[in-house]
Amino acid sequence: MSDEKDIKQQEEENQKKESVENGNEETPQQEVNSEPTMEDRFNEMNDKFLRLHAEFDNFRRRSNKEKLDIIANANADILKDMLPVLDDFERAIQNNENVDDLETLKEGFKLIHHKFKHILETNGLKEMKSSGESFDSELHEAIANVPAEKKKEKGKVMDTVEKGYYLNDKVIRYAKVVVGQ
Repeated sequence: MSDEKDIKQQEEENQKKESVENGNEETPQQEVNSEPTMEDRFNEMNDKFLRLHAEFDNFRRRSNKEKLDIIANANADILKDMLPVLDDFERAIQNNENVDDLETLKEGFKLIHHKFKHILETNGLKEMKSSGESFDSELHEAIANVPAEKKKEKGKVMDTVEKGYYLNDKVIRYAKVVVGQ
């Protein structure tokens, strides 16, 4: 019987060797903990927080850069529109040295003024109408009060010293006016 035991043991050892060589070795199963530890959860949350914070910083920088680019490009467009007016002024100055007719000189400056005003209006600038209107402290700046000749002129704008302007319906310069009292 001992021979039979020895043979069985040898067969078992041979089977183990074959399974190891074939990669079928059976190892005892280790218990795998499927529940992450508190430290693992903390590290994961901290990593998410740091990534989110970095993304937000990048977004903020990118938005600020885009705003500055938009402002710079908006100014460039307006300045490019004004260059022809500058050219006209330079030509007018050159031609004025030899002009004897004052009417042509006046007409030239009126044309340049009209062109300049048109460019500003196409970019959203609008002149404020003040003379004869009721005084409004949100639109007008009273620089003087004068006695009103008629009762209905009280509280009305008698004269405009400096025009006011809107840019896209927002006041960018208040009109300086004389108000009747």
